[in-house]
Amino acid sequence: MTGELKEQNNDTIFQDAVDALRRGDKPRAKELLTRLLKTDQNNAVYWIWLSAAVDAQKERIYCLQTALKLDPENVTAKRGLILLGALAPDETIQPFPVNRPRAWEAKLLLATDKPKEKGARALLRHPAARLAGLVVIGAGLCAAVIFGFILPRQTNVRPTETNTPGPSPTFTGTPTLFGATARPTQAFSGPTPLDAYLPEPYTPTPLYVNTPRSLNSVDQYRIAQAAYEKGDWDAFLLNMELVRQAEPEAADVLYYIGEAYRFKGETTNALKAYNDALKLDPNFGPPYLGLARVRLIADPKFNAEFLFEEAIQRDPNFGEVYLERARYYLNRGDIEDALADLETAERLLPGSPEVYLTYARTYLAAEDTDKALEYAERSYAADITNLPVYEMLGDLYLEKGDYERALEALRVYTAFETEDAGGFGRLGKAYFYLGQYEFTVDAIDRMTDLSRNGFKEYYVYRGLAHLELGNADEAVSDLEAAVDDDDRSFMARLGLARAYYLDERFGTAFLQIDIARSLAGTEEEQALTLYWRARIQEKREDIGDAIQAWQDLLALDEDAMTPEMREEAETRLRELVPPTRTPTRGASTPKPSASPTPSRTPTRTPTVTPTP
Repeated sequence: MTGELKEQNNDTIFQDAVDALRRGDKPRAKELLTRLLKTDQNNAVYWIWLSAAVDAQKERIYCLQTALKLDPENVTAKRGLILLGALAPDETIQPFPVNRPRAWEAKLLLATDKPKEKGARALLRHPAARLAGLVVIGAGLCAAVIFGFILPRQTNVRPTETNTPGPSPTFTGTPTLFGATARPTQAFSGPTPLDAYLPEPYTPTPLYVNTPRSLNSVDQYRIAQAAYEKGDWDAFLLNMELVRQAEPEAADVLYYIGEAYRFKGETTNALKAYNDALKLDPNFGPPYLGLARVRLIADPKFNAEFLFEEAIQRDPNFGEVYLERARYYLNRGDIEDALADLETAERLLPGSPEVYLTYARTYLAAEDTDKALEYAERSYAADITNLPVYEMLGDLYLEKGDYERALEALRVYTAFETEDAGGFGRLGKAYFYLGQYEFTVDAIDRMTDLSRNGFKEYYVYRGLAHLELGNADEAVSDLEAAVDDDDRSFMARLGLARAYYLDERFGTAFLQIDIARSLAGTEEEQALTLYWRARIQEKREDIGDAIQAWQDLLALDEDAMTPEMREEAETRLRELVPPTRTPTRGASTPKPSASPTPSRTPTRTPTVTPTP
């Protein structure tokens, strides 16, 4: 019964969202559809209708792409993506019919036109008017997917749910841009969210309090709010200055002006605005937080504790202060105090994705990766548009060895954070472990384009990828750089030995495999060094040492090597030491004993060690 009630409730909310869209109330529709998606992220219908409620084209494309991924045969999603230029035209996808009456068409006509008429009466109209009407209708067709008013009216039909079991989130298979206009949905500040790919250093926090505005400024304030939500800081500042003229004693107006300057990176102007706000009202808490943030931007070592305390004393329920102070403690390695502040922030800001993300970073600093991953996934579930959570999830999934999820998260992250060299290095690592070697090379090439001398720990993956692709020179170059960066890296040493082997520099390869053997820490690593030592020594014609290496490899536990390695070792030993074969010159084998019939007596050469 509970499930039926939940479904009925969702259907009611969905109907309200559709009605809101038809009324033109897109903010209300977006709020309702976002609430529905939090309960069912795999509902393609919800995603399609959400595409009608968002403003930015990239957000619409993302919603429609998500719907198409969930329902690959969804014609509405395909039509929308084709019209938006995000999908190649498909002759099998018919365009939207133009002969069906729509209630919204009348709103698109010019003010001097009458609503579109049907039949012969429409043909009798003036040609210029008909042309104007066709132009408007054409624009309406393009807007149909955007505004969602031509979607099928089967509002009570719910697709089969395909929820993935388990708590972990799923990611969009390919990187998709959410849009470039800032529209904060949570009352928290932090790194740039996915739907606000802007150069500003922080996500804007919503207006701190809903201060009643005077009649002289209420309209200007409303315009400023709209500019704030779009991240248009110049327009926001212009309108807030007008509000300030109408309300010269309002401290919150100056605080908002300081916030806008902070988002623009103009710290000097931000500091002045915060201080001016405190001159008007020393008991107003938010400017103290603003001062702390700006001072820390200018000097990360600045001791901001007294400013946090001032803000808390004046407003102990201001959750943003506890969150920011937790970050402050975390940056100084004070895990215990950071967790204490996060507990308070979580109580005051329930469901905050930024609180969860800071929890994840704190637990990661405490080397508790399980807790870190738990909170990172909670942050993702609370706000899928928050870009830094993709970076965090990518790092954690890499550490856990979950390379498929790491790849999905890092592809989204690097699609937006195109200047983060380390992000592309980690992306290349994920590609490598999934066997996608060409993509590994491409990702780390991008990394080196951004940072010539940094992140050399990722060169090993590009070098190994070049090995798999048969590019000897490139492999040697990358793996030599990796060894220079960390001469105790087993992976780099073994890879370099293999690169020299591929380049037919067998003597140098032997020197590297000998060092790699001294660095081997597990039986699996020992097996790899023995395998490559045997192959290298055969090329150097040191057959005795090659035989010994093959035998030592077979003496290891069977699980320490792949079946292919074991089969090759057995095959090579059968070829190198047949029962009647004379000992190979240079092999470290005992001389045969005297025999009456030496030509038919087997020599005492090493034999294949039986499989354990």
